Formats: sequence, structure tokens, C-alpha cells
Amino acid sequence: MALHGKKLINDPNDVVTEFIEGLVETYPRLQYLDGFPEVKVVLRADVSSTTYDKVAVISGGGSGHEPAQAGFVGEGMLTAAICGDVFASPPVDSILAGIRAVTGPMGCLLIVTNYTGDRLNFGLAAEQAKSEGYKIEMVIVGDDCALPPPRGIAGRRGLAGTILVHKVAGAAAASGLSLPDVAAEAKHASEMVGTMGVALSVCTRPGQVTSDRLGPGKMELGLGVHGEPGAAVVDLQPVDVVVSHVLKQILSPETNFVPITRGSRVVLMINGLGATPIMELMIVAGKAVPRLQLEHGLAVDRVYTGSFMTSLDMAGFSISVMKANKAILQRLDASTRAPYWPVGVDGIHPSAKIPVPIPPSHSTKSDESLSRPQQLSQQGHILEVAIQAAATAIINLRDILNEWDGKVGDGDCGSTMFRGATAILEDMKKHYPLNDAAETVNEIGSSIRRVMGGTSGIIYDIFCKAAYANLKANNCSVATPVQWADALEDAIAAISKYGGASAGYRTLLDALIPASSVLKERLSAGDNPVDAFFLSSEAALAGAESTKHMQAQAGRSTYVSGEILALVPDPGAMAAASWYRAAALALKDKYLLL
Repeated sequence: MALHGKKLINDPNDVVTEFIEGLVETYPRLQYLDGFPEVKVVLRADVSSTTYDKVAVISGGGSGHEPAQAGFVGEGMLTAAICGDVFASPPVDSILAGIRAVTGPMGCLLIVTNYTGDRLNFGLAAEQAKSEGYKIEMVIVGDDCALPPPRGIAGRRGLAGTILVHKVAGAAAASGLSLPDVAAEAKHASEMVGTMGVALSVCTRPGQVTSDRLGPGKMELGLGVHGEPGAAVVDLQPVDVVVSHVLKQILSPETNFVPITRGSRVVLMINGLGATPIMELMIVAGKAVPRLQLEHGLAVDRVYTGSFMTSLDMAGFSISVMKANKAILQRLDASTRAPYWPVGVDGIHPSAKIPVPIPPSHSTKSDESLSRPQQLSQQGHILEVAIQAAATAIINLRDILNEWDGKVGDGDCGSTMFRGATAILEDMKKHYPLNDAAETVNEIGSSIRRVMGGTSGIIYDIFCKAAYANLKANNCSVATPVQWADALEDAIAAISKYGGASAGYRTLLDALIPASSVLKERLSAGDNPVDAFFLSSEAALAGAESTKHMQAQAGRSTYVSGEILALVPDPGAMAAASWYRAAALALKDKYLLL
């Protein structure tokens, strides 16, 4: 019978903020931003964006993995950590607050574990920060070696090997390297490490019941860090057998997850998952080292044993193996004041919290610039007509989009898009500065962010933010057709970069990519811009229809059989094609672009 897990907590909703309060009281060189409960950011007390002269290194994700990530904030490691709720990606505004608080002229590296929510939220925050003038790079870490190479774009999960990447990047930044060089070292480190976990129990979230998925005498191989099922449930085995299996999986030449071969030098990390005694972790370490040396022919240069990335109260461990060289060992050995890296800390205790930074836009944009102009320019009229037509088309498609999504997804595509379109129409009446192309696109993104949930909302927000950054960088308050085409191309590239999809994956990109291609082609050929826009909208519609014949490689449709997918087009692609075509038709009927 499932029972509520025993926890030493107050309100389950307050566990993350109360953890942070205790952390900064314990470690005097840490602070947090005074933005609870929405903004949960831990940062170095000695760093300010106005004075910091090195690359900032930021990571984060869902809480429940302590000490990751906040416990690794400190000189020589992370500059800040963004904390989400338990097992939930941190919101974009929290990530932005962290970036603004610690990023100086040298820029910021975001280290992100490979989960869709983390990639999208950190990706959108990166685009917003870039539009504000910050220099940003992002490295995705996927070190999981438990499962076969996955189909589609999900990729390998980010596990405890991420902590080694934090250390390499933090040391590189502390040495004064440029942002591209710090990012290059972090990316290289992420490609050198592999991890696999083993669980003896399932974790219990605060305020929830304990799952009985693992019965007596059973263990789970290849688990994630959020309590999700692993690769296999097997009978409990002696630790010798388990360690041997895990190392063979990580170092398998068939999967080739890590470029480690006989004769390589390696670093070993034994990581407890939250409820494993140090005694048992040391036993694992004592068995792993000779096996790496004798069975795999590797030189073990460093061993780190302890709890680095946990899963609440899960019993079990993970093993990470990283290929090492002189440069990586130098970064791992470099001094750091991060409290949970295996070194000591000292120092005085400054104020425990500082204010959340105010976005530069709040102080630089006038109220007038973010309101509807009293008189519209020609561009303002064109934007109004296009936005009105696009949003209305989506509103009219709500039921059919939900019907299609009910067959291949979770059935809410139409309702989600409806909320966004309705908000756009309402906000346009008062808030959109239609005479300014770049700012109008930015405000559309703000409307979407406010009301559209799920993956669709953040994808369209990323789309708008990237288009805005392009237009803003080119001073496009009045945009030419070619500049609009360039902005569309950048917006598509941003969705592909942060979401991982590309043409043929059965997503909205299968509508937008051909539209962008035809638009640029026809404009380059000298076509009238209205005609070029119209022809590109036909390509969008054809691309969306073609998704009937594609095997999904992204989103929930990945789990649906090809026979079912062939019955309907991808709802997201049809929605994108529909608003794009509606805007093109409206302009063809009424306007000629300059």
C-alpha cells in the first residue's frame, strides 16, 4: 500500500525557498536574489554584474538534486544557480534574473542538462538576454549511458557528469579566458563523460505518496534523476556485479557513448542519489577503481566520492567516467570555493540576499513606445492587418486543431493556440507599438508568454524573441521585406537550436522552413514582396500537409504509431501554416509592401 513519505518540512510548496535560506546561512560566500517565491537564484556574494570582469558560469534546473546546482556556486565553479521547483525547470524570468545579476562585459555561459523544459526555458532566456545586449553561450550536457541511442531529438539525459563540466568551465572562466574559449572547454568536457545510475528505491516528492514500483528484492538499472523508470528492473545483485555491469555499459564500444579506449586516463565520480550511506558509496568506489584498471585497461587519475547530484531520498548511486588529459586535470584541480566540491571554504558572512535586478528594458523604454500609436504609419497598418488575420485564423481553427491533436498528442493544441491568438488581438488594441516593427514582434512574444502554456507557448516565445533580436540588431523599426525574411530565418534557427528539431521531424518547422526558403528565393529573384509572401505561404501549407507522411521525432507524437500519424497532419505545423497563410492572403488583398 502506498504511503506518504516522511519529510522534515513545513509546507511542501516552500521546500525550495527554505532550502536556499538555510544554504546561504550555512555558507557565508553565497547570497540569493530577493524574489521569492517566483525567483529562486543562488549567486556568489562577491560578484556583481557592474564589476565582474570574468565570464559568468550559470547552471540550474529542477530542485530535489541537492547539492546540485546551488551547492556548486562559488569562485572557481558556478557564478549562479537557478533553482526550479522540485523536478521542474526554472522559469525564464528566474534565469534572466540570474543572468542580469552576475553577467558583466565578458559574457555568460549557460550549462544546461539535456531535458526539453530546461533547454527551452534556458534557450528563451538566452535569446532575451542577447536582445538586451548580453553575450551568451549555452552548452547542453547529456551524459546518460543507460539507454540505446534514442530515436528523434530527445537525446541523452543530463546526469551527475554535469558537475564535472561545471568544474572545468568554472576553472576556465576563473583563469580569465574569453566566453568562446570557456564554452569550448565546457563542450569538450561534456563530450568526454558518461554516466549510469542504479536505484534500490523510488524517491518521494514532498507531500506525495511513495511509489511501490520497486518491490522487495528488486533494483532498477539506468534510471533518470526524477524518479522516472529506468532501463530495466532486476533482482538485487552484489555490488561487485552491479559495478561491473555499469562500467561495461558506460564504456561499451558498441554504443560508443564516450571516446574512452584502453590506455586512456580517466576521472571517476561515485555519486550518491540521496539515501545511500557513505559506507556503501566508498564500497562502490573501492570496486570500481580496480575494474577500470584491470578489466578496461584505464589509468584512474582522480576519484570523487560523495553526493553531488541526488534524487531527493532515493537509495542508489551513479557512476561517471570522464576521459582525462593534462588540461582537464588542471581544471579539476584548480582552486574553488564552491561549498560542495570536495574542498573547504572560509570567509565573512555578508548580507544573505540582494534585490532582483530590474531588466534594462524597464528603464529604457518609455510608456509611449509600448502603446498603440494614435496614428498608424503605412507599416503600422500592414502589421495590424497581418496580425489580425493571423490571429483570427487560429481562433477559427481551435476545434479542428484539438481534434487532430487528440489523435496524435494530448488534445489541447487548438485551445493553447486559441489563448495566444485571443491575447494577441486584445493586447494589440492598446499595447502594440505597431509603427515599430521590432518592438511589435517583441510584444507579441510577451502576449504569448503570458497566456500560452506548455511547449507551444515557449517555442513561439523563442520564435518572437529571436526575430526581435534580429530586427533590433539591424535597427529595424521600419523593416524591409528582406529584413523580415532574415528575421524569420533567425527565428526558425532559434527554434531548431533550442528545441532540437529540424525539417522532417513532424513539427511546425516543416511549415516554416519551406516558407522561409521560398520567401528568400522569390525576394532574391526580384518578385513583388506581396507575391513572394503569398508563394511562400503556399509552401508553408504544402509543408504542413506533408507531415502526414513523416515519422514523428519530437514531442508527444514520437510515441504514436505511424499508422495513426498518417491519418492527420501535425497540428502544430498546420497551425503555423494557417496563421502564416492568413497573413499573406490579407496583405495580398489590401496592401503592397514597400
